[in-house]
Formats: sequence, structure tokens, C-alpha cells
Amino acid sequence: MHSTPFSANPVLDFGIDKSAIRFAGEGLQRPECILAEPDGVIWSADARGGVVRIAPDSTQQIIAQQPSEHFHEAHTESSRYLQGTLPNGLAFARNGDFLISNFGTDRLELMTRDGRSTVLADRIDGLPIGKVNFVLRDSKDRIWITVSTRVTNWMHALRTDLADGFIARYDNGVCRIVADGFRFTNEIRFDAREEFLYVVETTGGCITRLRIDDRGNVAEREIFGPASLGKGAWPDGIAFDTYGNLWGTLVYSDKLFVLTPQGDMRVLLDEGDPDRVDALERAFRANNVTEDVLFRTGQGIAPWMASLTFGGPDLRTAYIGSLKGTRIPYFRAPVPGLPMVHWNERVPG
Repeated sequence: MHSTPFSANPVLDFGIDKSAIRFAGEGLQRPECILAEPDGVIWSADARGGVVRIAPDSTQQIIAQQPSEHFHEAHTESSRYLQGTLPNGLAFARNGDFLISNFGTDRLELMTRDGRSTVLADRIDGLPIGKVNFVLRDSKDRIWITVSTRVTNWMHALRTDLADGFIARYDNGVCRIVADGFRFTNEIRFDAREEFLYVVETTGGCITRLRIDDRGNVAEREIFGPASLGKGAWPDGIAFDTYGNLWGTLVYSDKLFVLTPQGDMRVLLDEGDPDRVDALERAFRANNVTEDVLFRTGQGIAPWMASLTFGGPDLRTAYIGSLKGTRIPYFRAPVPGLPMVHWNERVPG
């Protein structure tokens, strides 16, 4: 990761012009995570049971082995987000297929580009794996996953006093926990040199980073940036740019922020309703988050902001995923993001 002088960091003078924000996709269901290919094709996780391919000409195609309409037809918000298939985090496999962390089925899955799906892992240490949130494949072809909680109803895990999240590595058909004790583990990203793994703790309101040694084990652990990202901070997605800035989203308060290499925070976009965010904050601090107060949050261009991905030919198009949205907002970033495609056999988009 670059150590850019504070004064030379382009992000510090950057402002998002909301009138310049554009949208990709239509009628998407829970487009939480987005993958981008160099040719401009993007792929979105979709609650119909797979991914949606969105081409540069805006044509789109859903790919799913067993299409599901549960999310669209659910009678209540809680059943919509608690049951059925909920593809969440995505990563490209070595050959260009899709690694999927399924937050609904509690499984790490592999899906080919024509929709054939295989369960890679649904248990760890002899127990159900829990709420698999995100999957990341590094340049050494190691597969890392996050599990937010072992609590089946994840809404009951939105507490200040629960830290049962963990990070595991998938090797040769076996998942092994490499770090635990996280407060609702969410997205993870490596820096440019893959020396540190940055970990989102959603209910902890912070980013933790782990130094990873050559064997893939944790050597050090510390908080990166503020110990708390602020009132109403529930971080979700993160992504690095080439200057070493860590971009991120706050899911229930609908904010886009950036942490400089020095750990300083700047909010770039705030789409949340202050009263509703405050109500959720009070309920959270009292360990009494109810469905009513939770589902009242989520407004703006990307309701319940989630993943953040850099794409486009120059990696300066920033895409924002969301849990409640039906399309993907994007804007021009001041600097490129880190590349995310590592596969060995180039698969046409």
C-alpha cells in the first residue's frame, strides 16, 4: 500500500456531485456485492439465487441454477432478509467462475458462468458454519471467508456485547478459523502488497487489520483508523484505491466514507435520515434492536449501502452495492481502485 503524503492525497479535495451519479441495472434484487471486469462488464449478487450480468450497453442477464422469487414475494421484511437464498459476497474463482458467500443458506458456494452450483462448505469444526457474509480470493489463490455470527437470526446479533464473528480460510475442501472474536464480521480486503488484511466489524463500528505472514497466519492485530467511525456507524463494504485510501460504506446510516493511509476519516456522501439513524443507534446501545426500528432505515440512492467496487477500463468507476436497492449507483472517482481480477485463464465476459 502506498504511503502517500497527506497533502498530496487527491481524495482530500474530492467531492461527490450527486447530479453526476449514474445507475446501472434495473429490477435487481438485493444487489449487495458487485464484481467488475476490465471490459466493463459488471456482475451483481442477486436474491433470485445467483448473479446478474450487466453489460456496458446496459443489457442484463440473470444466471442462477434454481431461480427463486422468495425475496420479491416475501410477505414481511424480516422473512425477506432472513430466509431463502441470499447471495451476498462475491469473488472470482481462478477460472473466472463465482465464489458466493450465501447469507441465506449459510454456505460457501461455487457457481459456474452457466449456473451450475456446488456447495464448498457449510460446516466448520463439525458445526454449522453460521452466517457466511463475504468471500475473498487473493493473488496466491487462497480463499478467505467471513462469518458475521453463529446466531441464526442475524438481527438478534446486532448487539454491543456479542463478538462471535470470525475469519476462516478454505483450503482443499476444509475451512479453518484463522481469527475470531469479531463483532459482526463483514467485508475484508487486502492492501496492495497483501501484507495486511483489513476487517470490517459492523457492530463494532470499526476497521481491524491483521498482519498476515507468508504461511497465511495472523501475526498482528490492531484497530485501523478511529476506534469508532462515529455515531450511527455500521461499516459494511470496503475497497482500496491505488493511493492506499480505504473507501467504505456505513450500511444503516447510508454513508460513504474514506480512511486515508494515516487513518483519518472523511465522509463523502450522507444519505441517511438522521432521526431514523438516531433511533436505531439508541436501540443498538440498549441491545434492543427491533425489526421496526431497523427496517425504517435505508434511504437514498443506495438504501442500506453495502459493497463498494472500482471498475471500468481505468478502475475509476466506483459502484455502490445495497441491500434494499434495485439498481447500482456509480460515479467517477478521483483515483483508480486496486485491480480485483486474478484469474489465470481469461474467461470472456
